[in-house]
Amino acid sequence: MPPGGAAGDQPTPESRRHGDRGNAGRRSGRGSEGERGDRSGQGGRRGPGKPLTIGSFPQAVIHIDADAFFASCEQSRNPKLKGLPVITGKERNIVASMSYEAKARGVVRAMRLSEVRRLCPDAVFLPSDYETYSLLSNRFFGVVRRYTPEVEEYGIDECFADITGMRRPLRMTYVRIAEAIKEDLDSAFGFTFSVGLAPNKTIAKIASKWKKPSGLTVIPGRDIHRFIDGMPVEKVWGIGPQTTAYLNKLGITTALQFARRDEMWVKQRFSKPFYEKWQELNGRMVIPLETGEKDTYASIQKVKTFTPPSSDPEFVFAQLSKNVENATMKARRYHLAAERAICFLKTQDFRGTGAEVRFSRPTAFPHEIIRALTPVFGRLFKHSEEYRSTGIVLFKLSEDRIVQPDLFGVTARIERLAKVYETVDGVRAKYGKHTLFLGSSFYAHKFGQHLGERGDTPERKDDLFKGETARQRLAIPMFMGKVK
Repeated sequence: MPPGGAAGDQPTPESRRHGDRGNAGRRSGRGSEGERGDRSGQGGRRGPGKPLTIGSFPQAVIHIDADAFFASCEQSRNPKLKGLPVITGKERNIVASMSYEAKARGVVRAMRLSEVRRLCPDAVFLPSDYETYSLLSNRFFGVVRRYTPEVEEYGIDECFADITGMRRPLRMTYVRIAEAIKEDLDSAFGFTFSVGLAPNKTIAKIASKWKKPSGLTVIPGRDIHRFIDGMPVEKVWGIGPQTTAYLNKLGITTALQFARRDEMWVKQRFSKPFYEKWQELNGRMVIPLETGEKDTYASIQKVKTFTPPSSDPEFVFAQLSKNVENATMKARRYHLAAERAICFLKTQDFRGTGAEVRFSRPTAFPHEIIRALTPVFGRLFKHSEEYRSTGIVLFKLSEDRIVQPDLFGVTARIERLAKVYETVDGVRAKYGKHTLFLGSSFYAHKFGQHLGERGDTPERKDDLFKGETARQRLAIPMFMGKVK
């Protein structure tokens, strides 16, 4: 295990220059394992050698990861659940998130609930409340933005924050800023967050995962080699199975081995994203934070599971149609149109079948896509099977724009349809997402997405405030705190 803190026991000229006064390597007091220890690097054997860089924090990036976010939200909402193995995902019959108590019993993500019951008979199963999770996610990012405006919302439960240059205005060292953010988050939400501070995004991601849950790990540039010595290369953020296999064939199995390779050797063998990973493993910051709102997509995917499984073609097609409507709503929001789509059906035993469809022109109109999918669905659907989910992927997306007028009136028809959907989208924005829907989606709206036990609704949806409806809701996830 890397010691990570020996270099920080005494302040170096570099750390003084950046104002950390040796704090970069000290233990934060919040579980920052790897920030001190012997200099050998791995418990007595020969250490990882000289540092990859002598810099401390030329840039300072924090990665923050909410611990077991969905399950933790439920435990925070209902304190009686604290200490219990909590599972969310009841509506899909698979684990979407699990508390650390459930994880300690061997529960893993995507496990079937029937398997969970055998492993953990006392597990508490809850339907996922994505509305609440999303609202709390926004609150999470808002807390981080109190310390820096440069925040990348990387997922619903994690973000990057660039705190470079914030020491003077905040009157804190980088380590203290990281500690303060963690303290605020832990206090505000009633559950823990794991935080990593490093010179770039790749190393910050390694740091935040170093000690979970509730860790705060600091990796200054001069200590990177101590942390990645012995770390399997596949554990580096962004290096997947195919690249791992290729690296292994080249004799590279650890992140440090990859980092110590010659720069020209790396550039000759790897594409730009992996060269950038190599640079960040060497302490440079080359992958910028994406702090703006997402304004385009390479593809749009919508998938929905339903229960009980069905062999009724009208019902299954209605589910597919609803997915198409959701996908095209998003496409129109970003002024995109799709040239192609892939639709797929998944059976009760998790086998999938799908097909690709090409359109005569780019479109974001659901009725056009549904018309093109109808014959394809007829070929894919088997009456002998029971289906549990449908999905659609729109791709080959381009800017949605009206083409030049033509002699056959096609352009005029497209303009009329665009006005119709503009009105429909306006009604949905005011009164709810599915206030208006196509007739082909009727059965998906007539019946609940999940029936029976798995049709349980989240607690927040059963306890509406005055004036709220199922579609019109206040952006209040739940009451958190106590009245004294």
